[in-house]
Amino acid sequence: MSGHSKWAKIKHKKGAEDAKRGALFTKLSKEITAAAKEKGGNMDTNFRLRAAVARAREYNMPQNNVENAIKKGTGEIPGIVFENVAFDVRMGIVAILIDGLTDNKNRTTAEIRNLLNKKGASLAAVGSSARLFSKKGYLAVDKSKIGEDALIEAALDAGAEDVKTEGEAYEIYCDPTQLEAVKNALTAKNIETTSAEVTMVPDPNMVVKVEGNDAKSVLGLIEALEEHEDIQNVYANFDISDEEMAKISAEE
Repeated sequence: MSGHSKWAKIKHKKGAEDAKRGALFTKLSKEITAAAKEKGGNMDTNFRLRAAVARAREYNMPQNNVENAIKKGTGEIPGIVFENVAFDVRMGIVAILIDGLTDNKNRTTAEIRNLLNKKGASLAAVGSSARLFSKKGYLAVDKSKIGEDALIEAALDAGAEDVKTEGEAYEIYCDPTQLEAVKNALTAKNIETTSAEVTMVPDPNMVVKVEGNDAKSVLGLIEALEEHEDIQNVYANFDISDEEMAKISAEE
């Protein structure tokens, strides 16, 4: 979503809470298993698996859990077969794209439709939200660790397409296939990234600003979606001002 780092703060805060009750590890395991099933368990040749394992390590998922998830995907350990699901959603003027992994597509679809109805949103025509987004590699660097000019120079030299300043972080965007190369190039220059993932970024011309109750409603919907055990990622084409985010945080 636009304002990626703003939502990232919420996601990482949620991630810490989810990890305590195992929900986050379950989602990470699903993604690792699906990635291994799709293109094998060799991380050297399976980019999706490398990215999934890197994210699991970011949240300190135990190595044994990672290994078992890979083995379930390759068939070395019997496990549930997951399939990808995607939903295009509209909530007022906001377009939302959801992707997930499930062992029962009909059940998940029914549950998501019910959740959307309760939150004042609805499923949209297939592809209507997806067409507003493009896949990008995303990395974040703490602003306190390096100056802006030095970071921009290093990122562009590493192959990044764009660098933005957002809140307390620098946001680096690149071609998704270059994510690992950019991360490694930054690491070689002693620039630590706080996040590195493949994400969906909205077309800048299609980003809408939300505030007041609309902002709270959209954030409430996204939080509820991300709490669903079958949902892996939620993307939206909206932005919220820092002032509005401060108001919402103060009310929580």
